Amino acid sequence: MNRRVVYTRGGSPANVLTVIEEPEPAPGSGQVLIRTTAFPVHPGDLQAVEAYPEEATKPVPAGVEATGVVEAIGPGTRVAPGVTVGGRVTVFPQPGAWSQWIVADADALVAVPDELSDEVAAQMLVNPLTTVMLRREAQEHPAFGYDGLLVQTAAGSSVGRLLTGASLVHNLALVNVVRSDRGAAELRKRFPDVPVVATEHPGWADEVREAAGGRPVSVALDPIGGKLAESLLDLLTPGGKLVSYGQIGEEPISVHASTLLHKSLTLRGKNIGRWLSEASADRRASDVATAKLIALTLKDQFDVAATYGLDELGNAVEHAVRPGKIGTVLVRPW
Repeated sequence: MNRRVVYTRGGSPANVLTVIEEPEPAPGSGQVLIRTTAFPVHPGDLQAVEAYPEEATKPVPAGVEATGVVEAIGPGTRVAPGVTVGGRVTVFPQPGAWSQWIVADADALVAVPDELSDEVAAQMLVNPLTTVMLRREAQEHPAFGYDGLLVQTAAGSSVGRLLTGASLVHNLALVNVVRSDRGAAELRKRFPDVPVVATEHPGWADEVREAAGGRPVSVALDPIGGKLAESLLDLLTPGGKLVSYGQIGEEPISVHASTLLHKSLTLRGKNIGRWLSEASADRRASDVATAKLIALTLKDQFDVAATYGLDELGNAVEHAVRPGKIGTVLVRPW
């Protein structure tokens, strides 16, 4: 049998996600059967459940990313180099990844290097790909220039830590912004050479300007929104860009037209779903290769907040959105 996580209506994930049993699937042509060893609970996964617009006529499978072992390859299926029966793979995008068994399209599989643990492999694609996407958004913006500076909020998150590590590798000037002094202290231990500011201080925006040392704040990356995003718009230099890649905050971003007109700012929304729909096949292949390299280079930054079983799904969901959480929540389905 196969146990997998589904929902039949939108709402609070803790209330609408359920585990069902069904027959073990079999791969067809172009498909691969994977025995899942771990999957991550991304906040974006939960937002998709909350935003589901209506009751479903049949169960909707949850999750998009998982790691596991190849158990069988469908007849006539061509697989990527390194993908073999008995070998480890990570799969994304895979609707229904929160499952003991996954039947995935062969072109969604990425072989897992031997150097990576299952804990890192389970996070190998979504967060690193988001990091690649955001770094490109920053570097390709004309206002970034040779002396431009990047500011990111939620810098202690899984994506935030990876972006900091990638910025150091690529010599991008960066100021990190977190919620609390406690989070700032944690981040300084990891990245002592990167300035970090806590928004619990009323004058935090001035602290960012001081940390910038006169360099223009060209690009801001923010997964929160609301009043925090409004403050970032004030920090941006004329011609600067705010990239919103999440919706943690419930309040809208309020901006007066004069701010946009006088500073000629760009506001852009970007997330992994947009990457999937907009990136060419060549771009996606290149970005996946870069994501894999990030996992190998920065594997110490792939923290695990906690690991749960399928029977503890409610606890896993609650932990995944807990303030101050460090690392990604994983579920081992067996």
